[in-house]
Amino acid sequence: MIQKNENALGIKIDVDTYQGMKKGVPRLLDILDRFNVKATFYLSMGPDASGRAVLQLIKNPLFLKKMIKSNAPGLYGIKTALYGTLLPSPMIALSFPEIVKQIISSGHEVQFHAWDHRRWQDELDAKSVEWIKRWFDKGVNAFAKLTGHMPSSFGAPAWLIDDRVMEIIKEYKFDYLSCTRADKPFIHENIGVMEIPSDLPCIEETGIDSAELAIISVLKKGGIHVLPVHAEVEGGIRSNYFIQLLEQIRMMNYPVTTLCEIKELLPQNIPVRKYKMKLLAGRSTLCAV
Repeated sequence: MIQKNENALGIKIDVDTYQGMKKGVPRLLDILDRFNVKATFYLSMGPDASGRAVLQLIKNPLFLKKMIKSNAPGLYGIKTALYGTLLPSPMIALSFPEIVKQIISSGHEVQFHAWDHRRWQDELDAKSVEWIKRWFDKGVNAFAKLTGHMPSSFGAPAWLIDDRVMEIIKEYKFDYLSCTRADKPFIHENIGVMEIPSDLPCIEETGIDSAELAIISVLKKGGIHVLPVHAEVEGGIRSNYFIQLLEQIRMMNYPVTTLCEIKELLPQNIPVRKYKMKLLAGRSTLCAV
């Protein structure tokens, strides 16, 4: 058990796609078991409509730049690029109840990430409040059916939220959120819910060498931090990078844990803040910060 005032690194693993759930999660479970560390898995429940991202190639030049830089075909595979367009959208976590059981039985935390990740990421601003409510209702009910309990946290797809989302979030009485990219945890203004943000960079934003250098540089200063990981990336063709990173973290004797334990380590008097939207380096769309 990590004590208050100690260093701690929370690992937040987002599962965005069918292939990420099918192949990336088992690989990540093996890696985490090898290092004897626990993580928090944020699961997408419903349809993988990743193929609809082709619309972003037309509308958003930054998205095309990101896809080229991150080697998207290698990360996600050809099938994923067709789901929701030329191929039907398979369910993500709902297709793999045994893998979900394995995550839980291995001692990791599971939380709610999405119902339809792609449509939230690309179309949230154009959707109605009623659509957002249905999205949460479908996703949370599916999570409860799959795990046997309600989620106690929500991590927004692509770190994308708005004031309508925050009002709906209040109804679910989550213990904490992980919906932003920020330096330190805070309390969300108006809804009074704790935010445990991702403060370290994603590999697909900066590249392997830059991400590793930035992460280790921050950890050398100590403190509580959260590393965002994607099942499709660190559980896919970038798994060797993740292994190398965990080896360095182990050599530093830096404690690694779940976000729910991070919550227990935080002081009571963390600041109250209002999120804002910002385009971060390496991203193609605005993120809550």
